Amino acid sequence: MTHTLPFSQVDVFTTGPVLGNPLAVVHDADGLTDEEMAAFARWTNLSETTFLLSPANPGADYRVRIFTTSGELPFAGHPTLGSAHAWLESGGVPAAAHGRADVVQECGAGLVTVRRSPAPGGGARLAFAAPPLVRTGVPSSAELERACAALRIAPGDVVDATWLVNGPEWLGLRLRDAAAVLAVEPDLAALAGVSVGVVGPWGDSPGAPGDADVEVRAFADDREDPVTGSLNAGLGQWLAGTVLPPSYVASQGTALQRRGRVHVELDADGQVWVGGATTTTVRGTLAL
Repeated sequence: MTHTLPFSQVDVFTTGPVLGNPLAVVHDADGLTDEEMAAFARWTNLSETTFLLSPANPGADYRVRIFTTSGELPFAGHPTLGSAHAWLESGGVPAAAHGRADVVQECGAGLVTVRRSPAPGGGARLAFAAPPLVRTGVPSSAELERACAALRIAPGDVVDATWLVNGPEWLGLRLRDAAAVLAVEPDLAALAGVSVGVVGPWGDSPGAPGDADVEVRAFADDREDPVTGSLNAGLGQWLAGTVLPPSYVASQGTALQRRGRVHVELDADGQVWVGGATTTTVRGTLAL
């Protein structure tokens, strides 16, 4: 049986096309099997592909399934924002009970709230409520040494380190500054099976972009990810309001000639929000 379904590709965490992290979104996907979803995600060869379905939870506006080229994730950041953008753009209307026109997304990690707020220059910025970290803690000496060896840095270059697990299992490393982050030249093959995120402040460093407070890089699945919502969510829960201001902007993708900007905010209730601009770059239909 051939399925003909609406399809869109969304660029996430950037104000201009082809400068953020792309996401493939398949709409009205209730009729697809697990195998068809996995096969299409492998074919797109993007970091993630999502499928929009009818919600199973009455508190949700829609349900999303998130696939990488190798399996399914319970939660991921840029697929959350890109999926919400695609759902709204296709005519989705949030339930009035959610308040403030918030969108409630159902995924493998449960319900995730996505809020809309005015963006400078017009339009709206989407931000998701960072889900609770299911595991934190200082990595073992062996774990830290392996990560540092793969990044080709010395353990002494790491100011602080912790696990940040919110679906994806990130090992977060804080380096002395943004220049140290951009200088990392990883051995990606040596990182197989480990997801590592590095962050460093820009401060008054020469070459600071002016619209970002920190530089972030993410390495997972033998590749560098352009702009990463789940990692930035974990970093915000770790650093916002302590090492970093309660509200800050992360630059990511610089090393890949992208221009990702992730807005992180710790609100008065202790909730971390992770947001950015989203734009559709491809619209059409999928025959599968």
